[in-house]
Amino acid sequence: MRPLWLLASLLALSQALPFEQKAFWDFTLDDGLPVLNDEEASGAETTSGVPDLDSLPPTFSAMCPFGCHCHLRVVQCSDLGLKAVPKEISPDTTLLDLQNNDISELRRDDFKGLQHLYALVLVNNKISKIHEKAFSPLRKLQKLYISKNHLVEIPPNLPSSLVELRIHDNRIRKVPKGVFSGLRNMNCIEMGGNPLENSGFEPGAFDGLKLNYLRISEAKLTGIPKDLPETLNELHLDHNKIQAIELEDLLRYSKLYRLGLGHNQIRMIENGSLSFLPTLRELHLDNNKLSRVPSGLPDLKLLQVVYLHTNNITKVGVNDFCPVGFGVKRAYYNGISLFNNPVPYWEVQPATFRCVTDRLAIQFGNYKK
Repeated sequence: MRPLWLLASLLALSQALPFEQKAFWDFTLDDGLPVLNDEEASGAETTSGVPDLDSLPPTFSAMCPFGCHCHLRVVQCSDLGLKAVPKEISPDTTLLDLQNNDISELRRDDFKGLQHLYALVLVNNKISKIHEKAFSPLRKLQKLYISKNHLVEIPPNLPSSLVELRIHDNRIRKVPKGVFSGLRNMNCIEMGGNPLENSGFEPGAFDGLKLNYLRISEAKLTGIPKDLPETLNELHLDHNKIQAIELEDLLRYSKLYRLGLGHNQIRMIENGSLSFLPTLRELHLDNNKLSRVPSGLPDLKLLQVVYLHTNNITKVGVNDFCPVGFGVKRAYYNGISLFNNPVPYWEVQPATFRCVTDRLAIQFGNYKK
C-alpha cells in the first residue's frame, strides 16, 4: 500500500499552488493561520486533484532493483544504504524515490532510458558531484527533490521540463547567471538552508524564470534581493539577517500574495514600502525588532493576515490596520497576531479592529520581559 499512497500524494501535490502543499515528506513549509482560500487569492482548484489509481494501466515489467518496491510505475528505493543509483530500473518509471541513502555522486548514465520519469527524489543523501549530462535523459521530469545533500552549486543542465526544484539544506553559496536558462516551465524553487548572501546572486541569475513561489530562508541575507522574478506570488525570506525594508526593495514584486519576513532583525520599514504590494494577502513580520506597526497596512485592500508577534511594539493606533471610512477594504482580516509585544492591550481602542471578521482573530498578550 505504501507505493500507492506515495503516488497518490505526489499526483495530488502536482495540482496545487506551491503554498498549498502539506505533509509531503519533509517539505512542509508553513504553519500558522492560512490565507482565505478564495478564488482570487489562491487560484487553487476546489477538487482534490487525486486521480483514480484504478484507471492507471498496470505495468508488467519484471525489472525492479534488488531491495526496492515497484508498483504502478513507482520505484521506491529509500532507506537502503545505497551508494549509487541502482540499475535495472524500468524505463516506464514515473516516480523514483532514492531518499535517505548514501549516494555521493550522480553519474552520466545513472538515469539512462528513464524518459518517462516525472518525479525524482534524492533527499538526504551525500551527493556532492553531478555529471553535467546526468539529467539529459529526463525529458519529462517535472519535480526534482535534491535537498539535504552536499551540493556547493546548482546542478548544471537541468531538464527544461522542470516545474519544481527543491534544493534546500545544501552548501550552495553562489547562484550564477544562466544557471536556470531555458527553464520556462519552472514555477517553484525552494533553496533555503544554504549559506547564501546577497552578493551570492549574480545579476540576471533568475532571468527568464516565471516563478510563482520562491523560498530563500535560513540563509545569510542582509536585505531583500532586488533581482528576483517579478512574477512571484509568494516569497519567503524568513530566518535571515535582514535589518530594514527600504522604499524600493519591494518595487518589482507587485504580484505577491504572501510575503514571509519573520525571524529577521528588521527594525525599520520605510514609509511607502508596502504600497508596491497591492495584491498582498498575508504578511509575516513576526520575531523581528519593530517598535511600531508598519505604516501602509490600511491601504492594502486585500490583506487578510498579518503576523507582528514577538517584536518591540509598544503602541497600536486606532488607524494602524483599518482604513478610515467604510467600503474601502475589499477583504477583512481573519488574523492579526500581536502577542509577545510590550503593548498595554487594555489601552487599545476597540475601533482599531473594526475591519476584522471576528474578535477571536486578534491575538494579544503573553509578553515576557
